[in-house]
Amino acid sequence: MSHLYPYHMSYYQPQHVSQFPQYPQSEMWAKQQIKKPLYPYLKPQVLSSINPFVKYGLKEAAATSYEHALQEVAAMTYLLGKGMDPHTAYLTVESWEMNEMF
Repeated sequence: MSHLYPYHMSYYQPQHVSQFPQYPQSEMWAKQQIKKPLYPYLKPQVLSSINPFVKYGLKEAAATSYEHALQEVAAMTYLLGKGMDPHTAYLTVESWEMNEMF
């Protein structure tokens, strides 16, 4: 139908009204996780993967601001999710900065 929507979506109808109406599928999935967690084995892997970035973000926030630190950590972990190794993700995001600003 319309070429404005990605993945050939012609319309979008939320299934319920919630605190975050822009993410109805995510909320439904999260509620399901409370009842019966899927992928419980991922928790330790995920937390250990992001832990160095969390620690870095806390140090960075003390030197800059929480907004800046969260942007950096979010960008780094996004790159991790795209398949980049942690060191390269760190160096890439740091290379985007000039005078502690993006």
